[in-house]
Amino acid sequence: MAKLLFKYATMNSGKTIDLIRTAYNYEDNGGKVLIIKPKVDSNNESIITSKVGLSRKVDIEIFYDDDLFNILKGKLHNIDAILVDESQFLSKYQIEQLSIITKVLNIDVICYGLRINFKGKLFEGSKKLLEVSDALEELVTLCKCRNIARFTGRKVNGEFSIEGPEIIIDGKKKEIEYVPLCKECYLKEVLKIDFDKIKKDLY
Repeated sequence: MAKLLFKYATMNSGKTIDLIRTAYNYEDNGGKVLIIKPKVDSNNESIITSKVGLSRKVDIEIFYDDDLFNILKGKLHNIDAILVDESQFLSKYQIEQLSIITKVLNIDVICYGLRINFKGKLFEGSKKLLEVSDALEELVTLCKCRNIARFTGRKVNGEFSIEGPEIIIDGKKKEIEYVPLCKECYLKEVLKIDFDKIKKDLY
């Protein structure tokens, strides 16, 4: 039986590389894939591009309020897998529809995305994926301190900030940058937690 798999990670963890590699593996073995991405991620238009330069054309771009059943009607014949880039930007209803598709049509669905935003909160799409996925897989990258990064910090003009809208695509505004961080660095540098003071107070 087909499964809904959520591959989650922070920035710069190779999510797009893994998606492109997975698509190639299906196709190299005679399979057929359909690649979807949310329209809100407007980088490179209808192409997904990894940080190392690998790219792949997207088959379908969707908006937040699109009905996936309507969008995908007539497009799933002989499809073996649906691969979704930046799945954190999907609505919870779209995730539910993908979950149903895996079982009704026996098509694997692999979603790639961030787990939490720069404020340390779950994205809507990611929250639903954590609830309904048949399997979860963490892709890891390192913080600058070389610990595993599971958080993302947003820098505005070089300074970390937890203010502003949830979605601002890096590269669209020159002053915006996203940085992968471990929990300790996130607490210290983004939330400005004074470790020494708390240690002194508690001891």
